[in-house]
Amino acid sequence: MIASLGIVEEAALVARLRAAGCVFAEEEAALLLAETAAAADPTALEHLAARRAAGEPLEHLLGWAEFRGRRVAVAPGVFVPRRRSGLLVDRAVAAARPGAVVVDLCCGSGALGAAVAAEVRGVELHAADVDAAAVACARRTVPPGARVHEGDLDDALPADLRGRVDVLLASPPYVPTAGVATMPPEARDHEPRPALDGGPDGLDVLRRIAARAPGWLAPAGTLLLECAAHQAGAAREAVAAAGLAASVGHDDEADATVVVGRREEPR
Repeated sequence: MIASLGIVEEAALVARLRAAGCVFAEEEAALLLAETAAAADPTALEHLAARRAAGEPLEHLLGWAEFRGRRVAVAPGVFVPRRRSGLLVDRAVAAARPGAVVVDLCCGSGALGAAVAAEVRGVELHAADVDAAAVACARRTVPPGARVHEGDLDDALPADLRGRVDVLLASPPYVPTAGVATMPPEARDHEPRPALDGGPDGLDVLRRIAARAPGWLAPAGTLLLECAAHQAGAAREAVAAAGLAASVGHDDEADATVVVGRREEPR
């Protein structure tokens, strides 16, 4: 606790955040206190607390999000990585051998690709996103030697990656257009619409990735795509239509679903 803030004031901050709908009010208050502890400006805490109570994502206020035990750079207007994407990372880690070529499309902050690179030795990591603010965050997040490209999906990737990508993973926007309005305000109002809106059924971007993936995958390469559980059947069909052996993985506890596509090795 900072010296100028007493127990009563701290309790008031927790109550304020809880009243604003923050489920983890105590934890958020502690993080805001830690963030402003060294600030010379005595109004710094009030400023952040007011913004959080108004619905701004805590991660945007802190400048980072926690994902798989490490901090990921996140700026205002950038998609905040979800814990459910841990299943996507688990599958990517299982599929990637040491030294594998890994591509993270729709990378946002770069959290997923960076996690794979941290857990698999020596991977060649490429990440790409169409949003300049996300690309800037990803370049702060990925390890030295990784490359982050700005552009629309695979249009951003170097041509010399064609046919040699061992793992291509993506958590594309998969909220149906009509469902964006029902999302929590901190996502709906503060995260970029293109990172949320996946078109009429939520699968427009996923289908584009699935159709283009075979041209990038190495023999026996793996495509991994996150979606909602109710979309799994249609997503699997899109992956199979691209000529990949398709399957679905689900984690009930995390409410996470991943569609897997594998390019068969030539005989």
